[in-house]
Amino acid sequence: MEPTRYRIAVRGRLTGRLASAFEGFALEPGSEQSALVGEIHDQAHLYGVLDRLRDLGLELISVEEDPGDGPA
Repeated sequence: MEPTRYRIAVRGRLTGRLASAFEGFALEPGSEQSALVGEIHDQAHLYGVLDRLRDLGLELISVEEDPGDGPA
């Protein structure tokens, strides 16, 4: 199965320190929401990332495939 590139948006501004918990993802910081963009290898990987967001107390806004032009 080919990895799929995702954009995961969360409420608030993520710091680099928090983003470091998501190895392999690029951080797109914003004032009201931030996004993590990277490759998800399978459904278990996606659930693991979502669990980590929850464990860190981050509010999930959206999860969607990212049509980017290459790896994050």
